[in-house]
Amino acid sequence: MRIENLKPFYGQHCETTATGTLLYQLDIELSEPMLFGIGQGLGFIFWNMKTMDFPFMGGRIKTDLLTQNIAKNLNLELISKETSSTQKAWTNVKQLIDSGKVVGLKLDCYHLEYFSNPFHFAGHYVAIYDYDPETAFLIDTQQQGIQVKTSLESLALARNEKGPMSSKNLYYTLNKTSESYDLKNTILTAIRANATDYVNPPINNIAYKGILKASKGIQEWYDTSDAIEKEFKACAILMEKAGTGGALFRNLYRDFLRESYDLLKLDILKQAHEEFIDIATTWTEISNLFLQVSKTQDRTYVEQATSLLVQLSTKERTVMQKLSEI
Repeated sequence: MRIENLKPFYGQHCETTATGTLLYQLDIELSEPMLFGIGQGLGFIFWNMKTMDFPFMGGRIKTDLLTQNIAKNLNLELISKETSSTQKAWTNVKQLIDSGKVVGLKLDCYHLEYFSNPFHFAGHYVAIYDYDPETAFLIDTQQQGIQVKTSLESLALARNEKGPMSSKNLYYTLNKTSESYDLKNTILTAIRANATDYVNPPINNIAYKGILKASKGIQEWYDTSDAIEKEFKACAILMEKAGTGGALFRNLYRDFLRESYDLLKLDILKQAHEEFIDIATTWTEISNLFLQVSKTQDRTYVEQATSLLVQLSTKERTVMQKLSEI
């Protein structure tokens, strides 16, 4: 049953794209930077485990939290469920589609047949809006083709995959409640909450402390890697092009701050926007340095990236501290 008048969200990041499509069905139309911002999405993590080929550098908050924050800040009802049964997982989603609801799914994109360069990442999100006896019809990011399809068999494998950031066949829907929202108040609440969390990281590999840890960690990574060319290139692509909106999500937050200033006309938002222009540019410089490491294996580029990461740790902490007091 194809959902009539479906409007896909055109996004660069998977979770904002999936959730934005669900919001369209509720007649809530906000830009991707705005969704990322009111979802309190800005963060950082430097994650290095022995089971991983190379350290993971992420620029957003933990998976699932973005949609939870969007729902909370827009006074929406979020219904999110998991099940270990692949049959029950599909039956439940199918029933929702049959009732006219677009459904958000969390899965491992490795199994999706439209991915031209498949890789394991179990924190990927799509929206599903239709199916037939063999095929699922999905909304994914602009990079992946927006309106795409994959076999039901591959979708089941993707939803049930195990590993880091995975969930048990997670699916979710959004509904309006009796409470409306005031976007200006929502923006201020989200900025304050995101910034407060950022400047008070619970562990040293999160937020500005994580950036500082990464400044040392990338040198250890370089010194111990057996695949410098492959690993540093992959990390650069993940930082700049793999659904981050560029500059490890800093471009999205920069644009969110600009939109927020246009609405609220607060000088602190204008100043923060200007600071994030510089911050975002520096993150792109780091990804370019990683590409140079990949091409040349020259340690000099690692040392330059280390210096920039130290600077970014201070810059981001300073601006987010100001925003926490908004």
